Amino acid sequence: MNVFIPEIGDLVYDGTTGKVGQAMGHEGRHWQLRPVGGGREWDAEGPIRPPTDAERLSAGVAVANSRSRSGL
Repeated sequence: MNVFIPEIGDLVYDGTTGKVGQAMGHEGRHWQLRPVGGGREWDAEGPIRPPTDAERLSAGVAVANSRSRSGL
């Protein structure tokens, strides 16, 4: 069985929340992820995996849209 273990800074898909985040660290099997555009970290307690190209693109577009709305 192959287990996905990301490097710190890699983008990952959190299967529990359905969100893409940046791997910031881990304790045991629990990973701390940060939203792609920055923000408050969350603990991924379920399965994580590499994001698909579509999921990676969607996360990037969400960041761009957020910055556009806030005038950055």
